[in-house]
Amino acid sequence: MKPKIFRFLFLLSGVCGLASHAFAAESSPITAPGPLGVLAGTFVNAGAGTPVVLMIPGSGPTDRDGNSALGQKPATLRQIADGLAAHGISSVRIDKRGMFGSKQAVADGNHVTIADYAADVRNWIAVIRARTGARCVWLAGHSEGGLVALASVQGQADICGLILLSTPGRRLGEVLRAQLHAIPSAKTVLPQIDATIDALEAGQHVDVQTLHPGLRGMFHPLVQDFMIDLFHHDPAALLKAYHGPVLIVQGGEDRKVSAADDLSLLKAADPGATVVLLPSVIHPLADLGTVPAADGSLLLDGAVVPDIAEFIQKH
Repeated sequence: MKPKIFRFLFLLSGVCGLASHAFAAESSPITAPGPLGVLAGTFVNAGAGTPVVLMIPGSGPTDRDGNSALGQKPATLRQIADGLAAHGISSVRIDKRGMFGSKQAVADGNHVTIADYAADVRNWIAVIRARTGARCVWLAGHSEGGLVALASVQGQADICGLILLSTPGRRLGEVLRAQLHAIPSAKTVLPQIDATIDALEAGQHVDVQTLHPGLRGMFHPLVQDFMIDLFHHDPAALLKAYHGPVLIVQGGEDRKVSAADDLSLLKAADPGATVVLLPSVIHPLADLGTVPAADGSLLLDGAVVPDIAEFIQKH
């Protein structure tokens, strides 16, 4: 039986007279302390006293702009940061520990946990508040970054609220299982996929030499500890435990995170959350069928930035 789809609040782009700032926001490097070296990011300064959003990238080797080292380069987070600056909202977007500009922060970028990422977020909040004088910082997480945001917010008084972008409501093992089951060519190896995810969810390692060669990279021994930890976290339960402002932005054409299976769980966990469902939008928050630019970026749906800006300015 399909979960009930809740009635959604659609924020209308451009209503409520969102301020548009004509000046060019200043963009500069910013760092925060990491375990062994610095964590690196980009600070887009829209001016003194403006709200500040800390942006957390999604899964795998995804950088501060929202681009993947594996190929896709939609620049989702960079575009949001630039767009928010035009509405008088500052931002800091970051590289995860062990990757890109934050490579020296730990010896091995695979040897991490969600709690590690949450600790880094708290360090970033302290740095941002010291630099800007902000009373609190907004957290915006895309995809897996939304889970990190949810894990970071528990018990923290210096967080203004959450902006969950294409964020799963199910545990990540369930999400991965659904994604792989949707691939026609994976049909013959589904028993191996299910058994492997079951084992990792139970905290058990898997001998990849027993798997089909096409699955060995996905479940590589170097990432199994992270996957075991990742699959343990329940985004909906974390959201239920949080009591601040929440904006949930989801695309109706997202094939990685489902409006039916994920968004409904998040909404049930926080019935007071503001929910924006964009019917034609895919996972990187662009419209279905958008042609990539020369640099690979995908133009954001026109409602994404205005709706985020409106939510922040209302709170």
